[in-house]
Amino acid sequence: MSYLYPAMIVALIGLVAGVILTVAAKFMAVPVNEKVGELREALPGANCGACGFAGCDAYAEAVAEGKECTLCPVGGSAVAEKLAAIMGVEAGSTEPKIFRVTCKGSHTHAKIFSEYDAEIKSCKAANQLYGGNKVCEFGCLGLADCVKACEFDAIHIKDGVAVIDEDKCVACGQCAKACPKHLISDAPKKKLVFVGCSSTHKAPDAMKACKVACIGCKKCVAACKFDAIHVNDFLAKVDYEKCVNCGACVKACPTKALVNRRKKPVPKKPVAANAQSA
Repeated sequence: MSYLYPAMIVALIGLVAGVILTVAAKFMAVPVNEKVGELREALPGANCGACGFAGCDAYAEAVAEGKECTLCPVGGSAVAEKLAAIMGVEAGSTEPKIFRVTCKGSHTHAKIFSEYDAEIKSCKAANQLYGGNKVCEFGCLGLADCVKACEFDAIHIKDGVAVIDEDKCVACGQCAKACPKHLISDAPKKKLVFVGCSSTHKAPDAMKACKVACIGCKKCVAACKFDAIHVNDFLAKVDYEKCVNCGACVKACPTKALVNRRKKPVPKKPVAANAQSA
């Protein structure tokens, strides 16, 4: 009997606590928007944060609360339409973006003043040590922090410089976040011309460091009929609101610092004379 009363007291306390928790759960529950689950399923699950939110879960909640449906660069217009359909709204227009590396300073073109130590295995570490091993302080470090950050196999190191595969890039921006030199930035995908250099050194110093450096000569500015490129601090910059992809600036650049991503048409194979006569 000496054990009975304590056991009854404990059971009673448990019962009362259970009732209190049940009542509290009912009256203090946070309403859950059932659409959040549907929205989350429609998102690609990259959790890259390119939409401006912490991940796909956070973005799904934001859309459920009225945020626009067009902020996921990975999913693009297809995902935007799915989100809009769930919310019963118009998707709106989305302009696809692409990320580009503003450096062409490969081993072939850029001078180096030392080899990396075997212990230096990341761009972040190299940047902390004399800013890397290239004479150009603005150059790509080439140790693949961006490659490791990309989940889509859309960026690789070629001849010591990062190169983005635009067919695979989904504009998640993880490579840009990983680059300690801030050499990777986004641009409208339909705009094909960009400056493959970030150096603001004067022409003599820029050319000593890299053969394909922008030297601020303004020949590109003179060649452009649309006022779509300007030079500030000895570095050219394209105005994408005005650029029409004509490529005149690229042709005028004496150092080949500008890039035109327009794909050249594949030449047709000549038809044999005997085939024509047949």
